[in-house]
Amino acid sequence: MKLDKLVGERFKEKPSDCVVESHALMMRGGYMKDVAKGIYSQFTPLKRICQKIEAIIREEMDAIDGQEVLFPVALPASLWDESGRYESVGSELLRFTDRNGSKMVLGMTHEEAAVQLVRDYAKSYNSYPFMIYQIQTKFRDEARPRAGLIRVREFTMKDAYSFHTSQEDLERYYQICYDAYNRIFARAGIPEVVTVASDSGMMGGSLSHEYMLLTPIGEDSIAICSDCDYRANMEAAESVIENAKDAADEPLTKVHTPNIHTIEEICDFLHSPLEKSCKAVVYQKNMTDDFVVIFIRGDLDVNETKLTNYLGEEVHPAVITSDCGLNAGYIGPVNLTVNGNYTVLYDKSLQGTNNLSCGANEEEYHYTGLCMERDVVDAEYVDLAKIVDGGICPHCGKKTIHISRGIEVGNIFQLGTKYTKSMNMQYLDADGESHYPIMGCYGIGVGRLAASVCEAHHDDYGPVWPITIAPWQVHLCCLRADDAEAKAFADELYASLQKEHIEVIYDDRNVRPGVMFSDADLLGVPIRLVVSPRNMKDAVVELSSRDKSVQDKVALADVVPAVKELIAKMTKEIESK
Repeated sequence: MKLDKLVGERFKEKPSDCVVESHALMMRGGYMKDVAKGIYSQFTPLKRICQKIEAIIREEMDAIDGQEVLFPVALPASLWDESGRYESVGSELLRFTDRNGSKMVLGMTHEEAAVQLVRDYAKSYNSYPFMIYQIQTKFRDEARPRAGLIRVREFTMKDAYSFHTSQEDLERYYQICYDAYNRIFARAGIPEVVTVASDSGMMGGSLSHEYMLLTPIGEDSIAICSDCDYRANMEAAESVIENAKDAADEPLTKVHTPNIHTIEEICDFLHSPLEKSCKAVVYQKNMTDDFVVIFIRGDLDVNETKLTNYLGEEVHPAVITSDCGLNAGYIGPVNLTVNGNYTVLYDKSLQGTNNLSCGANEEEYHYTGLCMERDVVDAEYVDLAKIVDGGICPHCGKKTIHISRGIEVGNIFQLGTKYTKSMNMQYLDADGESHYPIMGCYGIGVGRLAASVCEAHHDDYGPVWPITIAPWQVHLCCLRADDAEAKAFADELYASLQKEHIEVIYDDRNVRPGVMFSDADLLGVPIRLVVSPRNMKDAVVELSSRDKSVQDKVALADVVPAVKELIAKMTKEIESK
């Protein structure tokens, strides 16, 4: 490929709307162009990177007996009605009506399509187990697309679905996929990806893991224990609290607290710490607008994912009006009344505590001396709090939790029978009895993975692509293309590299060396060859690596063998991980 024919521009200035480096570098380097919010077209360099990622994924999926299929992008709403997700999934599912008046959706995930494809085929236990996968465009109407390809609306994804006749067989295959994913990320150049326990969310299922690239710009918060191997997405991490109780119970006392509404204000007013307070956080159920009142220790926050999982439905922050019975800023667990249907939940952080401050359910009044066992005798306690930095590890019990940020580059789920049962997919066992198959689900975002590799491996000048997914293996620069000898040798070298099936991008433009090297840095090709009149006088070519670990001068006759050797070495280093 000749660089002067490469479609797309490269430029020095960082776009003002790019908040992370991978986004800025991919825009500056001519990798992609925005079409709409969260939707991008790919130029050749990014397309080649994604094709290589897809090839790695296909090799690993085929190696564990995956069978590649292809599902439609546009799906009838009736399939999502069967699973119950047409109504339960929010506005991120793009719904539309076709010209015949049929309700349709754009697939953001394909569990329903997978079941529909195989439920007529897999009616006998002899057909199991099996796994099907696709690499397909999906659309998720993300409310806040950001960071380039890290959070988009339209994206390419590998999603796989396995079907089993027993939980034991699912767990066996789940581990196989778990290991295959580790190989995929290592081969793509980011072996530092870690696995974390996660929440299954709208996918459902009993067990799930996310593969996270730890980075400060990540959109997810990860709870990590520095003393053991515990790692979990904050949405799924159990909050373990040491509930301290004072030796003596104080009397429940009503205190006048004028013009005080927040938990911080009341604690300042009473000269007591936040952890000696009980605060109320109020939501409403999306479907019915019924109120959900959560009482939690004042220094903690509600984990909305835990809450929705407990309730089995989505919620939103409550709109508290004068006729609902709640007194905003003064809500407490003693003598609480709410007009209409409501749910009251108590976080485990309050269990066994005493001498707390709380709202008195009366304008401008709070209580002190709240004792949960004495004053709220019917309370049932649920884990609804977010885990905190410095908190107690649920695995080893030590105060060694720290919170990191991460980009989710893949996920795997044990779905159980959520979809096969709702969509009536059954098989007959050896005794002729009907059962619902058990499913697993395994996803990787291709574009997000490319952006994550760029985020993990770049310098101030551009990406540093691993040899396994780089758009080209070699970047050949001919300085002073107007010099006949240098140009002739560079042309010959370009042809020789191509003859050896080495992927090479060749820059023979009549531009300044600074421009040429700046473009080379932005393209991030792992091996660089420089041919120049000065080098020709010494009968050498400059050979270097994009990461600066290799800086050498190679005799003209030895350039191609040296390149092949370096490619093999770089590839072996990645494969060894």
